Amino acid sequence: MTRGPTLPAHRLPHLPTPLDAFNAAPDDEAGALLLHCLHSLHWSRRIADHRPYPDVESLLAAADEAAYDLSPGDLSEALAGECLPELPEDTYSAAHTALTAAHAAYEAKFGHVFVIYLGDTRPEERLDRVLEGIYSRLENDPEDERVMSVEQLRRLAQGRLVEKLRGAGNCATSPNAPAPGK
Repeated sequence: MTRGPTLPAHRLPHLPTPLDAFNAAPDDEAGALLLHCLHSLHWSRRIADHRPYPDVESLLAAADEAAYDLSPGDLSEALAGECLPELPEDTYSAAHTALTAAHAAYEAKFGHVFVIYLGDTRPEERLDRVLEGIYSRLENDPEDERVMSVEQLRRLAQGRLVEKLRGAGNCATSPNAPAPGK
């Protein structure tokens, strides 16, 4: 039995990714998305001004690099946009009281909200991680805590950027790869 000629492989057309949309967006739209993720106008502008990005990893690297150059005012602006992580609804009231007291002590010492990245923490462990983080970081001097806060802001920003641009992570190698699940 003979077969007919083999058909060429079917190629899907290039489908725009969230990163494509971000790269092509007007400056004010790209800036608004970045400001939502970074909470600093200067930080957002630095990232927006370097578009287009070939892939999400390049955008994340640019955001990381720019975070290290935040002025004290930029850092204050970014920290002012942050809030304490949400606790599960069934968290008992004594835990809320402990968290409120610890945060008040932290804010009194450092002058800004406590920031911590919890993306890799299971929900049932978040309260313990936040309390442990506040208590341990209360021992820092202001400069060490500034460095730690910038690191946590970087990680929070990366998580938000990945969330907003999900599906564009592998666009350099496979433009039609399925979006990663969340």
